[in-house]
Amino acid sequence: MSNLQKRYDNGFEAVPGLDLEIHDGEFLVLVGPSGCGKSTVLRMVAGLEDISGGDLLIDEVRVNAMGPQQRDIAMVFQSYALYPNMTVAENIAFAMTLRKIDKKEIRVKVAEVAELLELTAVLDRKPGQLSGGQRQRVAMGRAIVRQPKLFLMDEPLSNLDAKLRVQTRAEISKLQRRLGVTTMYVTHDQVEAMTMGDRVAVLRGGVLMQCASPSELYETPDNLFVAQFIGSPSMNVVRATVTDCDIDTITVALGSQTVTLAGEAAARLVGLRHHLGEEVAIGVRSEALGDDGSATIQVDVDLVEMLGSELLVHCTIDAPAVSAIDTGVEISESTTSTIVASLDPRSQVKVGDRLALTIDTLRLHAFDLDSGTTIGRA
Repeated sequence: MSNLQKRYDNGFEAVPGLDLEIHDGEFLVLVGPSGCGKSTVLRMVAGLEDISGGDLLIDEVRVNAMGPQQRDIAMVFQSYALYPNMTVAENIAFAMTLRKIDKKEIRVKVAEVAELLELTAVLDRKPGQLSGGQRQRVAMGRAIVRQPKLFLMDEPLSNLDAKLRVQTRAEISKLQRRLGVTTMYVTHDQVEAMTMGDRVAVLRGGVLMQCASPSELYETPDNLFVAQFIGSPSMNVVRATVTDCDIDTITVALGSQTVTLAGEAAARLVGLRHHLGEEVAIGVRSEALGDDGSATIQVDVDLVEMLGSELLVHCTIDAPAVSAIDTGVEISESTTSTIVASLDPRSQVKVGDRLALTIDTLRLHAFDLDSGTTIGRA
């Protein structure tokens, strides 16, 4: 898609101009907060929303003016959209029946898809007799049997409970890799996006903030919005001042405390040298904070959450929080903020402790306070 646009009659611009290429056989996830335009993009690709501008190409053919049936696309909806009066077999076969395909061929294909999705035992049942996970697989079976060029999935797991979501997202990922069909998948759940996508496209206000592999989004975000949207807990980001630079080190002040980046860590954020004496945003993920070794910063423990595999420790630091918002970057008016550290579950940390936290300076991030863009990553 090139400069893909969606404007409504009331003047609202849902997608101002999106450039995005999906590779053959790829599982691409569109993710972002509610109202960011991800479902609108999917519906334009499906032909369910008119395109206001730009070009949508499938296999190098411009399809803007084509109807949904002409695009060779199969879509799995959030609501499953199954016919309640039809059996599982009839639901899966529906598109082939409309095309008047030979009944024997239909039976063979339905049987193959049912075996693939472990639905053979329920082919004679109707949707109302199935579990949520089974209904989801029937909806997928109806899409698979068409052998389309492109699968589109719009929040297909949102109606499932937490345990079934985890199970079904793994099933969808394995199935897509077996079939090798190019897939666009929309979700608001960044954990779902990170665990399923070959690449993840992060949207805000219809604008593409970054499209990259899950690991690249997590480790090297292009901007503050992506840094804080991707990852759970969200990245800790506070206001800091670049106070000193010499040949091998860069020092930043976080409130009354300082952190010195030396060697490789200083080289990695070399752009901070251009901000000497200026305020920036410094970010660090919870797992890059520890309570072993020499202390780097002092914090006060407010809350301890035991999650079995980790201990999430919520602490107060004397530096204002920085957040990405729709209009750019917001700095808290408070002189303190809460940061979260992921510690070893055997750590003997209690609420009220004064805790010395170490920082893995090789995993620090820096952002411009005006634009929110990443600073000085080498």
